[in-house]
Amino acid sequence: MHKLFLITLVAVALFFTACTQETQNKLGRSIQNWTGTHGVLDIYMGGKLVQRFINIDKLSTAIATDGTTPRNYRYGYGYLDTNFNYKVDEGEKKLYFEVSNYSTPYVFYENPGK
Repeated sequence: MHKLFLITLVAVALFFTACTQETQNKLGRSIQNWTGTHGVLDIYMGGKLVQRFINIDKLSTAIATDGTTPRNYRYGYGYLDTNFNYKVDEGEKKLYFEVSNYSTPYVFYENPGK
């Protein structure tokens, strides 16, 4: 049994080292998307935090209708955290959002309280 586990572990390690960096990134994102994250998106204007979305599973890059070209914005679904306390309070609803790559400074990270 121990020998089978060791062989499997070596095979998985060889598989990942043979993959390109982009393939490894895609595999990592798909695992992360499957397990879920507690993402937070902070949006800034004039150096000040103006909006926060919480409980975001993933931040996706829009793809052009031809299916190959990425668009210049990200989108997702999250709860608008109006009081910036990292918790979904009464009245805070889940919303669709988009952020531009060019006009709006934003930071996406995992919720430190989860």
